[in-house]
Amino acid sequence: MANSIKVSLDEIKKLVTDVFLKQGCNENNASALANTITKAEEDGSSSHGLFRVPGYVASLQSGKVNGTASPKLEKTTPVILTCDADNGFASTAHEFALPILANAAKTNGVAVLSIKGCYHFAALWPETEYLAKQNLVGFACTAFKPSVAPAGAKKAFFGTNPISMAWPRNGQDPVVFDMATATMAKGEVMIAARDGHSLPDGVGLDENGEPSNDPKEILKGVLLPFGGYKGSAISLMVELFAAGLIGDVFSYEAQENDNNDGGPPSGGEFIMAFNPQIIAGPKWEEHCGNFFQKLTSIDGVRLPGSRRHENRSGDNYRSINEELLLKVKSYL
Repeated sequence: MANSIKVSLDEIKKLVTDVFLKQGCNENNASALANTITKAEEDGSSSHGLFRVPGYVASLQSGKVNGTASPKLEKTTPVILTCDADNGFASTAHEFALPILANAAKTNGVAVLSIKGCYHFAALWPETEYLAKQNLVGFACTAFKPSVAPAGAKKAFFGTNPISMAWPRNGQDPVVFDMATATMAKGEVMIAARDGHSLPDGVGLDENGEPSNDPKEILKGVLLPFGGYKGSAISLMVELFAAGLIGDVFSYEAQENDNNDGGPPSGGEFIMAFNPQIIAGPKWEEHCGNFFQKLTSIDGVRLPGSRRHENRSGDNYRSINEELLLKVKSYL
């Protein structure tokens, strides 16, 4: 197993900011990316933190992504918002458009944000949790390049197609889940391959279409949807929401259009915000609070997102793969 070293979150943020400035981002775009990566490391999501930097850099070096993107927003109606990401990374579009989405939902009860022409390479919980901290319910999904076989098939067609939902709680951390509709996120499979770990049954198939527990062999083959036909149906829903509904590319189209530089393909993201104060009425917090109290009183129950929130309350240092850290520093 590879060696790891302790690095502070402040050092991580400064390092990646400097890297992205060196690789062609302006201050605004570099800061947005650094915030996203540092949040992932803070929450213990190593598959979406520094691990993603080589892909980000590859997309900047190939010229595929605009490191000086300046997103723009159009209001089709007061509750239908479309953000043109200006061919930039999704993080920059989030920082620009999410406050506008939140204001629209607070006023109207519900609002939808379509982000088009963005490069999404991070976790989804930062955007939904942002909405929850505005006392809104958040939902988000995005597609990717094909890496998951539909139920019953052995050929990739869906992306890992994650979904995230965040629910606000008065005076407490929100309930947040963020999950690939594949049995396992591809980044986690890649880290398992790097670190020499085997995977549980049902994660994927090798290049011959046979079940495998070897992450290296699965990366040559396909991932499987979680829950068989049920996960496959949810993955199909993500394709339709994040591509069909907003007029962006499906996973197979993203593959056809991508230059395969190692970074994310261009695609879309679908985000919804709901205001429970308007939809449910003034007693919603007490009502839902009782629900969560009942749920957590059951022995063994842990609310989604609680482990990540616990990680935030720890010290300011994270264990980082030494080889990865050296690679990130090589971009300076």
